[in-house]
Amino acid sequence: MFKTIWFLNRLMHRHSGVSKHRSVVRYCSSAAEGAVAPSADCSITAEQAIRLWAQHFTLHGISEPLLSSQYIISHVLGEKTLECVQRKRLRDTLTDRERERVWELCSKRLTRMPVQYVIEEWDFRDLTLKMKPPVFIPRPETEELVSLVLEDLRLIQRTDLRCLEVGCGSGAISLSLLHRIPQLRVFALDQSQTAVCLTRENANRLGLQDRLDVHHLNVIKDADTILSKCDPVDFLVSNPPYLLSQDMETLQTEILRFEDHRALDGGLDGLSVIRPILALSSKLLTQRGRVYLEVAPCHPPVIQQLIQEMMPELLYLETRYDLSNRPRFCIVQKKGEDD
Repeated sequence: MFKTIWFLNRLMHRHSGVSKHRSVVRYCSSAAEGAVAPSADCSITAEQAIRLWAQHFTLHGISEPLLSSQYIISHVLGEKTLECVQRKRLRDTLTDRERERVWELCSKRLTRMPVQYVIEEWDFRDLTLKMKPPVFIPRPETEELVSLVLEDLRLIQRTDLRCLEVGCGSGAISLSLLHRIPQLRVFALDQSQTAVCLTRENANRLGLQDRLDVHHLNVIKDADTILSKCDPVDFLVSNPPYLLSQDMETLQTEILRFEDHRALDGGLDGLSVIRPILALSSKLLTQRGRVYLEVAPCHPPVIQQLIQEMMPELLYLETRYDLSNRPRFCIVQKKGEDD
């Protein structure tokens, strides 16, 4: 505590004098203990608030401290990133309401809550999605998965396409595909009711709800129900839980504390959800329909062997690499009559 007070007093003295920002210091130094607003008599510019909170986050061991501060304060100012905020606006004194909102959101970040949950939204490709804990936060690799699917589908001249997504989370994959493919209809499912509700909310916000059918179903326990409700599909896409259980303990505090572990933990070998997905695909895919999976780098050869030995209806097509050159995506195809 004393280290924090000393640090912030030095910081504010360097900016514009100790006395003017005494109340700011008092509230910043206690933010980690639950304070959510500065006192009414303090004033601070957006630039000063960004620096103050970035260094305060650093002091408390918060990951990506500067980015966290920039995202939160840009959000309060009505923009997505700092680059979008006018330079003059950054030098203006925050209004009482803006200052209170900054302190409220930055105090949440001090608890290790991910920025996506703090500001309650995040961009995925060209969509802005509402975010809510503990629904899984989509990562950049999943944007690559969507790009891969779109690349494969670009030459298909069909008046209708059907897709099944297993584990829709916030709806990022399904809604991105629906946004880009007007002839597509998606049947999406998730084991989390919170995720199902969030997907529906995002679909309604984006005007895509008419081509999306979302269900609270578990691919492991509810396979028969899925088969009865879902018509044959041209492709299946999933970013399933694929972390090995033993690796869960190595995750960041932000993930362990706030995100749904069921969306991450794939069991002892990371394949506890992937196996039933493949089994389901052999029954639901149309001839030469495809499965697109995001997996752990250790999984592609294991999945290929599993299909060759246990799933004669399926053909392992190829492994694709992510931007970090890791084997990240598996493409599987249902065999046709001539295969």
